Amino acid sequence: MDIKEVLSRPEYQFIQTNPHLGGGSMLFATFGGSHAYGTNKPTSDVDIRGCALNSRRDLLGRSNFEQVIDNETDTTIYSFNKLVSLLENCNPNTVELLFCRPETYVFYHPIGKMMVDERKMFLSQKAVQSFGGYANQQLRRLECAVARDRVSQSKKEEHTLNSMKNSMKHFEEKYTQFDKGSIVLYTAESQREEYDTEVFANIHLNHYPARDFNSIMNELSNVIGTYEKLNHRNHKKDDEHLNKHAMHLIRLYLTCIDLLEGGEFATYREKDIPLLMSIRNGKYQKEDGTYEQEFFDMVSDLEKRMQYAKEHTVLPPKPNYKRIEEFVLYVNSEAIKITGG
Repeated sequence: MDIKEVLSRPEYQFIQTNPHLGGGSMLFATFGGSHAYGTNKPTSDVDIRGCALNSRRDLLGRSNFEQVIDNETDTTIYSFNKLVSLLENCNPNTVELLFCRPETYVFYHPIGKMMVDERKMFLSQKAVQSFGGYANQQLRRLECAVARDRVSQSKKEEHTLNSMKNSMKHFEEKYTQFDKGSIVLYTAESQREEYDTEVFANIHLNHYPARDFNSIMNELSNVIGTYEKLNHRNHKKDDEHLNKHAMHLIRLYLTCIDLLEGGEFATYREKDIPLLMSIRNGKYQKEDGTYEQEFFDMVSDLEKRMQYAKEHTVLPPKPNYKRIEEFVLYVNSEAIKITGG
C-alpha cells in the first residue's frame, strides 16, 4: 500500500486544513497498526500516525495541543512535545513509529526525517517495563477471556485482581511515589447477589497529589472495565479479537527482545509474519475457545528470552536526555519561526 496515495484521498484533507496540522506544521506521517507490522488482512483498517510541530502559541502562549484524532480515518497525529514525552518512556505504540519501513514515510519537513534518523536517543532499558507491561496486559486479557465461560466467578475475579496488581507495578515510574501498603488490593466475600467474591481496596494516602490519584484510579477502573466487557461476548467476533491479542502478545515479546539484544528493531517484522499470521488466523486456538499448550509454551520461552536479554542488554539504563533536550530546543526554536501564529 502506497502511503502517499492513501494521504491523497479526500478523507485525509483535514491534515492540510486542521489548524494544528496545516501551515507547515506536519513533520511526518506513516502507517500504524497491522499495515505497519505486516499482519494486515484485506479487511484491516488503515491507521495513519504522525507528528506535527507545536505552534508558537503552544510554546509561548496558553494554547495546548497534544494530538489530533480523526476517528473516521483512524488517524492520530501527535504534537512534537507530546510524542517526545512518550518516546522517552519507550512507549510501544509510539516508538514503533520511528522504526517503520523507509518507503512508508511521508516527510513534510527535514525535522521529521531527522527525528527518525536520531531515533536511538530515545531508547533505553525502560523498554523492559513498557513492552513487557503491555505484553503482560495482553496475556492477562487472553487468559481471562478464554477462562470466563469455564471457571467460577471467584476465579474470574482473581484474574481481574492479578491484572490490577500488574498495572500497579508501573505506577512508580509514572506517578508520585506512595509508601508500600498505601494501596492494597485483595479479593473477599461480596455482598452483591451476582458475585461470590470481588476485588476490594484498602487505600491510605496522605497529602497525595489529587491528579495522580485520579489517574491511578482511572487505570485500575479501566482494568475492571476491560474484564466487564469481556463477560458479554459475541463468540465469533470475540474469537477474532482474542487471536489478534494473542498475535500482538508474541509480536511485543519478539520486538522487545530485538530491541534489548541489538539496540533497535523493525516494526515491519518480515521474518515473523508467517508465525504472527498463523496465530491471528487461529492456529493455536482450540474449538472450545481455549489455546493449545504449545502457544503458552511459546509465551513462556519468549518471557525467559526477554529476561535474559534484559540482563545482557546493549541499551543504556536511561534515554540520552542531554541529546533529547538539545533536539527539543532546536526543534521548538524552529517551530516558532515556522508556525508564526
